[in-house]
Amino acid sequence: MLVEINFDGIIGPSHNYAGLSPGNLAATRNRGLTAHPRAAALQGIAKMRANLRLGLAQGVLLPHARPDRRWLASLATDYSATAPHLQAQAMSASAMWAANAATVSPAPDTADGRCHLTVANLVTMPHRSHEWPGTLAQLRLAFADTAFAVHAPVPAPFGDEGAANHMRLAAAHDAPGIEVFVYGIGGGPFPARQHPDASYAVARGHRLDPARTLFVQQSEEAIAAGAFHNDVVAVANGRVLFAHEHAFADKERFYADLRATLPEVEIVEVPADQVSLGDAIASYLFNAQLVTLPSGETALIVPEEARETPSVRAWLEAHVAGNGPIRHVEVVDVRQSMANGGGPACLRLRVVADPATIDSRFLVDEARLDLIASVVEAHWPEAIDADAIGDPALVTRIESARRALLETLGTVELIDR
Repeated sequence: MLVEINFDGIIGPSHNYAGLSPGNLAATRNRGLTAHPRAAALQGIAKMRANLRLGLAQGVLLPHARPDRRWLASLATDYSATAPHLQAQAMSASAMWAANAATVSPAPDTADGRCHLTVANLVTMPHRSHEWPGTLAQLRLAFADTAFAVHAPVPAPFGDEGAANHMRLAAAHDAPGIEVFVYGIGGGPFPARQHPDASYAVARGHRLDPARTLFVQQSEEAIAAGAFHNDVVAVANGRVLFAHEHAFADKERFYADLRATLPEVEIVEVPADQVSLGDAIASYLFNAQLVTLPSGETALIVPEEARETPSVRAWLEAHVAGNGPIRHVEVVDVRQSMANGGGPACLRLRVVADPATIDSRFLVDEARLDLIASVVEAHWPEAIDADAIGDPALVTRIESARRALLETLGTVELIDR
């Protein structure tokens, strides 16, 4: 029984607005603001509850150890003595954006019939480059069954940012799919974060059929406008590709290749004269969860900002009224994550698998989310000012909060990872 499971990153107790990510317009715009980790985590939990009520399978990935003392030790320093910019990079809660945790190829797509996961190296941004050891430890625990193959990251300097630059289309989740790897070449003043050689390496490691694997360049225009990952301008699920007109460098060739390999594909393109790139990126219209409901219908889970952007709201209402392939639009409040540059899609890693093969500690229902919420309410800081991350009392509270969550969930193996 293969189903799509969304593994959401629980927003960690060190969530703050340090503005560490050039090219991520929201993160840099909100640098220095006061963050609210408790509210952020509860918003993420509410999103997971909404998914469960839609009939979707739901899992979690856990916050990493912050500050990352092992990473600082590798730089021959420690948190109390190091420079403020290294403190900020060591304290970042960016592992909450689970779409960057790994690239996932389900068993129907791979030569050995196993689900393959390759941890992203995230080498382009210093504050994210040290995430992969903690992510690898979690994935090897959650997916220890022989149904899975969990791979270490592609080596530097070939930047790989995981599922945020990867799409899969298929007639059904348990059917052989078409895997699409989107890479960048340039983007004006901003770095292109997905290297083509990283994408090729992941595809080879996952033993994908070359005839059913596409490599597509993201448009430089999109990167320059602030689409630092492909999932800011395009998302796919089942037979549906949902993309902005300016998402890809050569969309005609991509669409032709996609139709040749998956004739039943439904391409939903949003014209730039109806929704500009600026509006699409500011609202995170495409950084949404495109999901298949138990009824078989396709739904789009968007942030509140999409409903509040007039051009985006008008397009969504017209599409649903016009009997397009996206039949339902659900709205969620993830404002704390959005202010740091991550929408509903950033917060989740999709894995098509049999739930029985997954460590049950990483799967959730309403009762388990109640348990997580109780820890968050008791232990997560209510607020973190940008200039407070060096406060020893705050550091102690952050470390204690994460430890309380791992102990409550029975995942003590991860306390030092």
